[in-house]
Amino acid sequence: MQLFATATVTYHYGFNLQDITMNQATTRYTKTAIVLHGLIALGIFAMFALGWYMSELPKEAPKQAAFDLFDLGIYTLDLAKEASPRTFYFNLHKSVGVTLLALIAFRLLWRITHRPPAMLTSYKAWERKLATGTHHLLYLLMVVVPVAGVLMSLYSKYGLMWFGMDLLGGIDNKTLRDLFKEIHESVGVILLVAIILHVIGALKHKFIDKDDTMKRMSLK
Repeated sequence: MQLFATATVTYHYGFNLQDITMNQATTRYTKTAIVLHGLIALGIFAMFALGWYMSELPKEAPKQAAFDLFDLGIYTLDLAKEASPRTFYFNLHKSVGVTLLALIAFRLLWRITHRPPAMLTSYKAWERKLATGTHHLLYLLMVVVPVAGVLMSLYSKYGLMWFGMDLLGGIDNKTLRDLFKEIHESVGVILLVAIILHVIGALKHKFIDKDDTMKRMSLK
């Protein structure tokens, strides 16, 4: 029995059954999903690097009005107000984190409203289950880590800033701040492990299985 008629049927909710069927049959993710995937991946790696870098900075240091980003000699950022290196990089981490959380929220909305391409028929049953489970875990972790970071900032005495603009003031509750700090850091490690497994899986499909898995996330 055919599930959907071949003719286009549109309900007043705005969903087009033919579009949904075509979306299920496609072999690639949408261009929007691919671009979001790349931006979020770059953002997550940048946040891990920034987190490790800033954690080594001394708490007591002279304030500056300009910063050579990561002391690479590539770009110098001028500030409207002087800040210590640790304060500057912590606020940069928060700013990028808030931006990344917005991208992740958009990616989730896009994922809900646009079905991904079907898995390759060459996948074994355990590969299908592992792929589905890993993707669900990644989405969960990508939300928990930045949300915990935002809550940690809100429960600190400093509050939350976004590229120099005050978003929300700090509540200064050390107990809750430490709780969300622990969640932010611990779940962050789990996220890193999940990403590594995700990358290993992609490389396996590319170089061992030699299938078209990675082409599904390619703009070409």
